[in-house]
This record gives sequence, C-alpha cells and structure tokens, in this order.
Amino acid sequence: MEILYGNGKLEKQCSDQIQLAKKYGSDQARAIRRHLDNFIDADTLEDIRILTQARCHELKGDRQGTLAVDLKHPYRLVFEPANEPIPTKEAGGLDWKKVTVIRILEIKDYHG
Repeated sequence: MEILYGNGKLEKQCSDQIQLAKKYGSDQARAIRRHLDNFIDADTLEDIRILTQARCHELKGDRQGTLAVDLKHPYRLVFEPANEPIPTKEAGGLDWKKVTVIRILEIKDYHG
C-alpha cells in the first residue's frame, strides 16, 4: 500500500527511527515501524485486517471514517483510507479489499 501522512512533522518522525524512539520510546518506536512496514508490504487494507496482532479496526463516533492498529497499550496508530474516492461496498461500509492508499493521522492514546 501507499502511505501518506497527515502532516510533514509526522512523516518526518515516522521516517526516522531515532526520532520515533526519542518521541515514543524504543519499544513503541519498534511497534510503529513494524506496522508501517506491514502497510508497505500489504497490497490492500484487507491484508492488514488478517494480521491478528495488528488488531486493525474501524473507529466509531467522532472518529468515524478512521481506523487504528494497536501499539504498546494504550497507544494506537490512527489512519484513514486515502483512495479517491474512498472504496465502499455496494451495501455500504468500507471495502477493505480495495483500499490501497492510507493517510497516517496520529499516534496517540485516544481513550484518555
């Protein structure tokens, strides 16, 4: 898949393992890098969905339209589909098998 970023600062952090480790700690930085590598290696978002350790899931409420993968608890890597237009199923909902571009939005604990 192709990865875009919500802003230049986030892209710079995610592109540099040393910056990731400074901001999030070495364990979290490794988890972030692992997920980014999984996204790069995947053909579609469906490939990520089947990785049980990622626990990729759609968010609800005020975060509807975004997804997340688990990092070191309680943090999540939050992203959105970035295909134009966003692929949807005929009956409604995101068509994970057709999402080939994502935009990383943030790394945070959104539960707190």
